[in-house]
Amino acid sequence: MNWNMVGHEWAVRWLSEHIARDRYRHAYLFTGPPGIGKRSLALNFFKALNCQSPPQPGQMCNTCAACVRIQQAGHPDLDLVQAEQEGGTLRVDQIRALQRNLSLTPYEARFRMALLLRFEEANPNAANALLKTLEEPSPQVVLILTAESAEQLLPTIVSRCEVLRMGPIPLQTVSESLQSRWGLSAEQATLLAHLSGGRVGYALKLHQDPQKLEQRQSWLDELSRLLTSGRVARFAYVENLVKDKEKARQVFQLWLSFWRDIMLRVSGAAAPLTNLDRAEEIEKICAKIDLHSAGETVVALQRTIAHLDGNVNTRLAAEVLVLDMPGLDGEL
Repeated sequence: MNWNMVGHEWAVRWLSEHIARDRYRHAYLFTGPPGIGKRSLALNFFKALNCQSPPQPGQMCNTCAACVRIQQAGHPDLDLVQAEQEGGTLRVDQIRALQRNLSLTPYEARFRMALLLRFEEANPNAANALLKTLEEPSPQVVLILTAESAEQLLPTIVSRCEVLRMGPIPLQTVSESLQSRWGLSAEQATLLAHLSGGRVGYALKLHQDPQKLEQRQSWLDELSRLLTSGRVARFAYVENLVKDKEKARQVFQLWLSFWRDIMLRVSGAAAPLTNLDRAEEIEKICAKIDLHSAGETVVALQRTIAHLDGNVNTRLAAEVLVLDMPGLDGEL
């Protein structure tokens, strides 16, 4: 039994053995990109740890009160802590409130549980405050932190957690699961599997929000027009884009995935495309540029995204990027 997870069998096996052998840790750190399944795995671990009628050690029934409440993140012994919004800040007062709750005796479960999502968003005071809990763990408390990477957190926090690094699962597995579990067509499931890069959670997010897919198409269409446009049109585009810095970052991230596809095709690599539905357009661009130009554009996009996270003038960085992109003749 894989805890009803898609993929990550090794992680489920490893954690279920921790529970079955009574060797679970007081603190875990699950890392991986957004939508990879960190939250789902954490809740399943808590269910297996507290299930009232486990079919076997390290498993859960998914029907008892404890399993149902934990799945809904509504169990009285479970605290879910995160910044108010993605990209926000997890504050020290949230950690102090958590610590007060963790000091209480479990109400009905075996443990007091805490799931701290996107802990890379914790400010320094919040991160340092959590150290006390990690350094002096209660035998009745189990914590799980999630983050994109361990390198984003304080080394003192990472060293006090059992680290589990989650990576993308095979695209075919994602596609088959989207079809069998959520009823998507084969064509739609295959596209979402590629766009998600092997992240089921992100694939479902795209499926549930058609506007995101429409916005993606619009931004890629804008890129195509820019590649066949002159300087005046490129300057005008940047002037409008940089009014919203976060939007600019999202646009450049999408363009980066598109240019990586181009670089893969120009180099002859066998890796699957991310933007599978734009394969014809990618092939047309590949016929007009060389590997050096594709590579330079990828590097320029990476550099510009990094600049947006710093104090570099956003408009200047965007103008340099867009003006230096290859100019292509004809329509794409």
